[in-house]
Amino acid sequence: MKTHKIIFAFFTMCTAIVIISACSTKDLELVNPTQLSPETFFRTEAQVQSSVNAAYVNLQTIGLFTRAYFFMFDLMGGDAGGNPQLEADKRQYLEFSFDANHGNMGDYWESCYRGINKANFVLGNAESINAAPISQAKKDKFFGEAKFLRALYNFLLVTRWGDIPLITDIPTTTDGIAKSPKAAVYDLIISDLQSASTTLLDKGVEANGRATKQAAIALLGKVYLYQEKYDLALAEFNKLNGQFSLEPDFYDNFMDETEHGVESIFEIEYDETLGANALWNSSVSGAGANESTLRGQEYGFNDWFNTYPANDLLAEYETGDTRFEDTFYVAGDFFGGTGGRAVLAADLTVPGAVRAAGWKKYQNYYKRLNENINSSINFKYIRYADVLLMMAECENKRPGGSQNAAIGYINQVRQRPSVMLPALPLGLAAPAVFDAIVHERRVELAGEQARFSDLVRWGLAATELAGQGYQSKHALWPIPRRELDSNDALTPEDQNPGY
Repeated sequence: MKTHKIIFAFFTMCTAIVIISACSTKDLELVNPTQLSPETFFRTEAQVQSSVNAAYVNLQTIGLFTRAYFFMFDLMGGDAGGNPQLEADKRQYLEFSFDANHGNMGDYWESCYRGINKANFVLGNAESINAAPISQAKKDKFFGEAKFLRALYNFLLVTRWGDIPLITDIPTTTDGIAKSPKAAVYDLIISDLQSASTTLLDKGVEANGRATKQAAIALLGKVYLYQEKYDLALAEFNKLNGQFSLEPDFYDNFMDETEHGVESIFEIEYDETLGANALWNSSVSGAGANESTLRGQEYGFNDWFNTYPANDLLAEYETGDTRFEDTFYVAGDFFGGTGGRAVLAADLTVPGAVRAAGWKKYQNYYKRLNENINSSINFKYIRYADVLLMMAECENKRPGGSQNAAIGYINQVRQRPSVMLPALPLGLAAPAVFDAIVHERRVELAGEQARFSDLVRWGLAATELAGQGYQSKHALWPIPRRELDSNDALTPEDQNPGY
């Protein structure tokens, strides 16, 4: 059950934080001397905690995990197809027809930068926080959370835009901020995660939903992997040995009541009982109560059914792979919990077609017949199966790596108790092992927004996504028009190639 969840409410002194639309500083607010300011605010642990909480809330925006994120990556990665009712701006992901004016891409960009600025607000007021009557260990934990979140937001940005404005402190002028090379962005991400991994609390001690030492280590390993620094990545992942295991039942990763289990490393938190009345007002700010994700309603075959599992994804599963029945509903499956019923072909019918399956992963149909706007099921941003498959990739790709070790990591994922597929044989050549990794990541992480980034970094996107209209320019997204218009340090020449 959900316990000790964090209420990532936007804290009351938000007018004192420098929040910029993205990187432009044209709209800086002056501090009202009759209200709290950074100089007068950081006096108690509760006040510092509230400023840290504010840096989490931008994960819970329409521009990120509450809505746009899953559409973007599932459609662009080819895991999902679009039913006729899919909104036009979502269809642009599927068809790679977006441009710099795309609203949700701008929201994604702005949500991340607002999160960065909230993290910088904490880190930039270190002197005031260090003067507060709080234990040093607690102060270090707060700084670690801010650094983890700044690293995560920067990682979400740099992997999609490459060179980006790099903001490392609270802006003090109204000048815009120019792009920095992606290498510099990665350097800051790595530095932040290295520091955070030494000051954050362990998963078994920290409250559910907060960044932990293990989350920082896992994300650092992922960052190294994306830079093809395989030895460094593997060294980080090895630090997690013995601290996590696979859920015996694969589906326990995707239910409300079984969150933060033995496989979970970092989750994006949702709990509708804490309020969701500001859900549609939170495209970028995170202000108000938005403790709900729309994924259940959007993907639900018995509800809006805006996307369906792609046919080639369904075909990727081996005969006997029980992850298929834990990821999808097909006609004849039971759903709805007590008082439920069988899925009918009519439930999967849309104008002009009958879909072969609907989504089960992250849906609430295991306990109710219909979704509603609100869903409390957390997003697993990093879980241990993902780490094991990244470890396999490191061994497969690094000079002198062990292909048998890589096969061993793959087999751990294939042979969790609820899956128990035949083990891959030892002695496979590196190309065959890589093919096995590509396959295993797709079926294990289906609908978890992994495949698009995987295909891009592997250099396979042009081949695998050609039927959707993918071109080489789509490895990077267009810098939002609103950013180019508002940031004086950017010009049209700064736009990513092809846009």
